[in-house]
Amino acid sequence: MVDVWAGFANRHLSQPWESDTVTVCFSTTKGVAATVIHRLADRGLVDYESPVASYWPEFGAAGKQAITVRQLLSHQAGLHSMTNLVDRPEDLLDHVALEERLAIRPPDPWPGHPGYHALTFGWLLAGLARRVTGLGMADLVRAELAEPLDTDGLCIGMPPDGLRRFAPLIGRTPPVRPTPRLFASVSARSMPTLRKVELTRRFLEALYVPYFDQVLAGPSPMVLNTEMPSVNGLLSAHALAKLYAAIANGGAVEGVRLFSPETVSALSKVQTRAHDAVIGMRMNWRMGYHRAGAQRYRGDSAFGHYGFGGSGGWADPATGLSFGFVTNELKLIQAPVGGDHRIFRLAGLVLQSARTRHSGRGRDRGWSGDE
Repeated sequence: MVDVWAGFANRHLSQPWESDTVTVCFSTTKGVAATVIHRLADRGLVDYESPVASYWPEFGAAGKQAITVRQLLSHQAGLHSMTNLVDRPEDLLDHVALEERLAIRPPDPWPGHPGYHALTFGWLLAGLARRVTGLGMADLVRAELAEPLDTDGLCIGMPPDGLRRFAPLIGRTPPVRPTPRLFASVSARSMPTLRKVELTRRFLEALYVPYFDQVLAGPSPMVLNTEMPSVNGLLSAHALAKLYAAIANGGAVEGVRLFSPETVSALSKVQTRAHDAVIGMRMNWRMGYHRAGAQRYRGDSAFGHYGFGGSGGWADPATGLSFGFVTNELKLIQAPVGGDHRIFRLAGLVLQSARTRHSGRGRDRGWSGDE
């Protein structure tokens, strides 16, 4: 319906942003990776109710044998922490080793309770998919999503055509490290303080790891040379909107069917409304997606995934709308949870336009991004 773009793809303002420009979209990638799992489920290769260990035997170690695919997809596997997983920058790039290390880890002591798997989510889904298909997540995103949708805007890591369409990040991720001594020094007698400290500790364990800022730095960052399906999706707004359009419209878009209506119904259902033990707020987790919001809209029927810095995509089966927005400008202050404010303002305009168009009271209003 609408496809517009603006600005520049580099810091020197010499490379205009184009319709097919891609950039690192951080956690927006999680929605893409989860959609791959739903494609496998749609064909009967994965059952949401089955234990992950039935496909990936090593995952059953340390008391995790009963964790289901449904729980894994809805951040209820208890494996949010990145603590002691990496010792050097190169460790963050060895995605197969990270899958294996996560598989043998004991879960957190609150099984069945949601806790945002900020980085581990992608490796866990990739590990499951690898055991089912024999392929890594980069190959699966290409085969299961990009090729059927005829788009070059859905990639994990380096695109097949290299850096020609890549917009390097402007800004940097915060080099914050967990500080265990600080947490250990808090007295258990102060329960409100302790609860806040525990939440902060879990948040840091999940989101901040040594060397993360290093692998993302530069015009050709090291993170492009690995599979980090919670972070290193190189996505375009158009491709995101097209992907979510299939979910918003019963499983099909432009004559291409990605899912059966039954699978769309399953992935649309909220799995848990509990307070997330890492983020500290209700996320209304679906299987791989969270509730999407917009200016003057709570987003009760819309869902997808936002990413650090500003990107995001969602589907709204109630209206048939889908939405995609990407940016390479990191604004840490404006949006500590989802990105810069533009995604919410523009999404609000999309929904307002749809309501106006539906009611016949006026013309659509314009915006930036893709719908």
